[in-house]
Amino acid sequence: MLGLIGRRLIQLIPILLGVTFLTFLILNLLPGNAALAILGQQATNESIARLNHQLGLDRPLLVQYWSWLVNAVQGRLGFDFINNQSVSSIIANRIPVDIELGLLSIVIALVLAIPTAVAAAWRPGGIVDRVASILSMATVSLPSFVLALVLVLLFAIRIPAFQPTGFVPINAGPLANLRSLALPAISLAAFPFGLYVQVLRGDLIKQLTTGTYIETARMKGASEWRIILRHALPNALLGLVTVVALNLGIIAGGSVLIEEIFALPGMGQTLVIAIDARNSPVVQGIVSVIAVVVVAANLLADIVYTLVDPRIRDAH
Repeated sequence: MLGLIGRRLIQLIPILLGVTFLTFLILNLLPGNAALAILGQQATNESIARLNHQLGLDRPLLVQYWSWLVNAVQGRLGFDFINNQSVSSIIANRIPVDIELGLLSIVIALVLAIPTAVAAAWRPGGIVDRVASILSMATVSLPSFVLALVLVLLFAIRIPAFQPTGFVPINAGPLANLRSLALPAISLAAFPFGLYVQVLRGDLIKQLTTGTYIETARMKGASEWRIILRHALPNALLGLVTVVALNLGIIAGGSVLIEEIFALPGMGQTLVIAIDARNSPVVQGIVSVIAVVVVAANLLADIVYTLVDPRIRDAH
């Protein structure tokens, strides 16, 4: 197990380097710079050049990236150009909102998707299966920000059951906290829900039609529901683990728009502001954290694989 984790970590290092360098490169190719954003449009060329030198932005690109990378490995992500605040502290203050929103959306998607997929796979081609297929296709096709606007209109304006904007910390009251995150979490959960239903339904049907152990259970007189829940579902969930892990990146990307719509003080909203201000240390730090989370989720999926199916561990 330790050897497998070590090999996976070594393989993931180039991915993190590639993500951070591409982010650094794209930021430097965008028009404008942080000095101009700080000083304003009336700034002179001399003052811009002076501030660029003070911020180290006049150095060669590779030198800037290497300097950032060395500091990042040591846990120092630089300082916010605009507010002169450490990027680490900004992320530490904002990331709890993203963690809670992401986990809540995944929980909602799984709680709804697993029984829906099981009911659909029980009788393929039946009315439940058709409704589940239509619903899953609709949620996969519908952009999360469109659903967010519809939910705000229905459940925050016409039927004021939930908080339309803003965030209430959990220490200010669990119920108020859930009311402030309900609509954003449902908006983010829609796409994963449809994806989970499609993947799990397909795996369940495959297990039920090709698994020899399923025929053995039927010969022993086990009910169809018992066969699905006790035998087919545990094996079909293995594929769902990968989808959930890979889906973290989609949720992290989708949360940027969702946080803007619902005015949530998370990293997504901070990232938008930082990009607009060409605040490269903040952008670089947030993108790096998101990349680490996605990579860690994939590593966790590999570990779960080996725990559920020892044959995978033996193959390595």
